[in-house]
Amino acid sequence: MMWLFMIIGVLLTALVVWTVRRQRSLKIRAHLMQEAMRNHDFTFRLPTDGLLSGERAMQQTLNQLGETIRQQVNQNEVESWERLTRVLTHEMMNATAPITSISQSMLSRNDVKGTPLEPGIQAIFDTSRHLSDFVANYRKMSQLEKPVLEDVSLRPILDEVCKAYPELTWEINIPTGLTVRADAGMLRQVLINLTKNAMEAEAKKMVIEQMEEPTNSPVLKLYIGNDGLPVPAENRQSLFVPFFTTKRSGSGIGLSLSRRMMIQQGGMLDLAEKPLFGCHVGFILTILIS
Repeated sequence: MMWLFMIIGVLLTALVVWTVRRQRSLKIRAHLMQEAMRNHDFTFRLPTDGLLSGERAMQQTLNQLGETIRQQVNQNEVESWERLTRVLTHEMMNATAPITSISQSMLSRNDVKGTPLEPGIQAIFDTSRHLSDFVANYRKMSQLEKPVLEDVSLRPILDEVCKAYPELTWEINIPTGLTVRADAGMLRQVLINLTKNAMEAEAKKMVIEQMEEPTNSPVLKLYIGNDGLPVPAENRQSLFVPFFTTKRSGSGIGLSLSRRMMIQQGGMLDLAEKPLFGCHVGFILTILIS
């Protein structure tokens, strides 16, 4: 009988110790998730291995909640840019249209041609035309059509983009039968924008790989990397801000427009924290799974 009580006592002690450690582990998890949210790191994830079924379900929900919050924050950001875009487009068009028209008319006058006034008026005309082109880019940000989501075979779209840019070396590790839920035209345009962006950064090689995701994940993530010039650390936060560019001839809407197109499809476009081996820059394209 004494042995029985001793065994029960040991088991109870072990259960208490296990429970205390378990609760401490769960508190640490809760603290890490809270700090991630406080720092706006909505991509933060904690593993679900080794958890009980209820704990695993809770952790999976928290991981998915971070993704949901991130999508909502990005959607609100896009809507804010859209409102700003509409106002700026209206005001800038009203200002530039008469300047362009008047300066063009003056350049055609005989009493201006060949005189010291011509270079100055030409500069005014060129500047106003540049501003008009800038306004046209603004309009692209606010006039996107709503996506038409359908089941899309991913590999043919990737092959089309590869054929359009034969000057690049392509390394694609994507299953041939992979199907996603997307607007085929928008998805193709996003891939083209990323390719053009890479070429402008002097890339010679593009890498596209499927990233590992949990079996029950509703999204597919593609890594799209290149060996072009790396993104300076001071520019990483501004990379998707509309009209931000470090290129003399750049409009600064390619990446921001691509992100907006992906958000409209229920996906996302992010800059990868660390490029894969052989790449200097990497992007993560999130797409809904069929």
